[in-house]
Amino acid sequence: MTEQTPLDIAHAAMAENDADDAARLRFYERLADSELFLLLTEEPTDENVSPEVFELDGQSFVLVFDREERLAEFVGKTAAYAALSGRIIAGLLAQQNMGLGLNLEVAPSSILIPPDAIQWLNETLGNAPDEAEAKIQEVTPPVGMPESLLSGLDAKLATATGLAHSAYLVGVLYETGVRTHLLAFVDAVPGAEGALAKAVSEALTFSGIEAGALDVGFFRASEEMAGTLAKWGLHFELPQPEEAAELQRPAPGSDPDKPPILH
Repeated sequence: MTEQTPLDIAHAAMAENDADDAARLRFYERLADSELFLLLTEEPTDENVSPEVFELDGQSFVLVFDREERLAEFVGKTAAYAALSGRIIAGLLAQQNMGLGLNLEVAPSSILIPPDAIQWLNETLGNAPDEAEAKIQEVTPPVGMPESLLSGLDAKLATATGLAHSAYLVGVLYETGVRTHLLAFVDAVPGAEGALAKAVSEALTFSGIEAGALDVGFFRASEEMAGTLAKWGLHFELPQPEEAAELQRPAPGSDPDKPPILH
């Protein structure tokens, strides 16, 4: 039996109970974070991809698979494809008002996702957290955080390879008198702060938690605060990249600031 993928597991949890909003959110989060293989009509170029499109009930859909083997099984022959993240595909499809067929006929996670759901996913992924500054007066261990949020953070930070050394979840009291929780990143790569803050915001959204329930901060390991965080915080280890591999020609969609164009 083929090993279940994260999307298979998330889809099964969602299918068990149509009324379980948390399971539905987790499925869409896994979809956004997954690398997906988009079936094409021809080999992609650096800037353009031409997906296979099929019509159903007046709506257009493209086909994606979460494993190359599943795409090959569906097609039954050699086929062109592009490997893109689910979030990039959602953005491209939202522009064209298209839906998505995931793992059709080849996996337990086979599902048609209509254009309006893709629009919602793209808008949700586009929500940016607010920025604010406040001085921390006291640091305490985190208390009462929902398990859904903790597991969501763990899964989300597992995708943030090389963006920071580590993170700590703590309770904080600001000089303003506000008491809340803070996810503090230690030694974030310069320029990665926005991406990390957005990742935490998505973890909150897809866990069904109010956006204001968690702040995000950035500290250097050389700061005194880093020791305090390590003493009281719940530690999250972020994966680190392997030693630099040899340079390759970038694949379409590998630069999130220059997504490919659908044709």
